[in-house]
Amino acid sequence: MGVHESQSRLWQNVVGRSRPFWKRFYPRLRELFPHFAGVEPETFYRAVNRAEPSFIRTESDELTYGLHVLVRFELEQELLRGKTKVRELPEAWNAKTKAYLGVVPPDDRRGVLQDVHWSAGLLGYFPTYALGNLISLQLWEAALKAHPSIPVDMERGDFAKLRGWLKENVHRHGRKFTAPELVKKAAGRDIEAAPYLRYLNAKYGEIYALGIGAATPL
Repeated sequence: MGVHESQSRLWQNVVGRSRPFWKRFYPRLRELFPHFAGVEPETFYRAVNRAEPSFIRTESDELTYGLHVLVRFELEQELLRGKTKVRELPEAWNAKTKAYLGVVPPDDRRGVLQDVHWSAGLLGYFPTYALGNLISLQLWEAALKAHPSIPVDMERGDFAKLRGWLKENVHRHGRKFTAPELVKKAAGRDIEAAPYLRYLNAKYGEIYALGIGAATPL
């Protein structure tokens, strides 16, 4: 499931929040939504990549997303060890959210009940989101090494090389390999955090170095 999530995270974030993607599609968005006619492309890009604490994992930015995963994973461990009871989860959730993100959900809908995973019995699933982030950047770096023109192609709305590389190195194998085997085969290295950290440091280092990290929401 970590490999599965890597595909979602790659297209959603690495592609969908990138400058090349929005250089191509922002003019079209302006046509469809006149509200954006007066918003400069760079302002829109900064808003798409605005980093700030939030209550909901699925609405969070790339920098704080992993903290949402950590909150739930640590609580799952406490549940399984008997350290925390089910009835204590709302209070425990709020305490961890405060500790890691600096915010307290105003209600359980935006706190402990925000996902369906626990009600469906899916304990242990959330680390796959974090693994998906790591794997997505390993695959991205490997794809760029094979096809350095991918960012330029994206500005033209052409995703064929990226999609083709993923099809050849990931999709066609299905479940033939374990996740570690597949990543090593596709990216040439074991699963590691370094590519993901390089990506975050480069992207948000630039944003904050320009003094645009606190862009006003649209």
